[in-house]
Amino acid sequence: MPSGAGRVPPELFASFCDDAAVFPPGEIPLAEAVPAHLGHVAAAHAPLVGPLVVPQARLAELAELTTAYDAESVELSVTVPSPEDAAHARASVSALRAARLRFLEVAVPDGIPAVEIVPRLAAALSNADDGPLVTVYVEVPRDERRAELIASLADSPYLAKFRTGGTRAELYPDERELARAVHLAVGAGVPFKATAGLHHAVRNTDPRTLFEQHGHLNLLTATGAALDGAGEMEIATVLAERDAATVAGLVRALSPQVRKAFRSFGTCSLAEPVGELAALDLLGPDLTKDLL
Repeated sequence: MPSGAGRVPPELFASFCDDAAVFPPGEIPLAEAVPAHLGHVAAAHAPLVGPLVVPQARLAELAELTTAYDAESVELSVTVPSPEDAAHARASVSALRAARLRFLEVAVPDGIPAVEIVPRLAAALSNADDGPLVTVYVEVPRDERRAELIASLADSPYLAKFRTGGTRAELYPDERELARAVHLAVGAGVPFKATAGLHHAVRNTDPRTLFEQHGHLNLLTATGAALDGAGEMEIATVLAERDAATVAGLVRALSPQVRKAFRSFGTCSLAEPVGELAALDLLGPDLTKDLL
């Protein structure tokens, strides 16, 4: 393919890659992750970079590390372990001069009925309505609560978060399970993000662990297929595609509107997704000059 022949509109990858460097398997020390994140934000590929993702439990550490940083210089997405912790996390970030909270990612503990999750989160955040605008993602459990929770998110201001991998093989949903989740979310009009396991652009078998890993471009194109009316089997077929040229071709056919549904994904290494997108000739030279 001639250079530049298949590049896509830059908005297709705008803020696509959330910086989850402090999470497994990367687990970069926070003292290194913060300056590295700011380096990415200042690099040519900055338009692809989302916020730094930090667990609520490490906000005190972050406060100590950033006392000399410029005001609101570090955009954050904070993960919290339950709906009731959301307001506390928001208050903690508001006390950090160097931080600006963009997102909350709320986990759902076992045992909470799906019907209670949105009301409990709304109650926890009820006193924060006058603060800065924050987008809230609710991590959808991989159990019988999934469909009901996604339906309830459709009637709320909150978005969905899907876990697509982890440090053990059973943490990876297969393509049929993930296709079901995408189909439900798109059908309900609930935007979502993804987290964990999306280490490469295209579906692959990790040579070290032998885990079957989803590709972030497979997920993007599967979302496009769902928006075009595809059923679960067709979505699953797109998720299972392993040929990079085929997946790249599907990406080139996408409208940037797909990003209204699939907002972003977490990656522990920003250089890897940017490098793979460049290798597939999906990015212009202005976004990749610092990779040369």
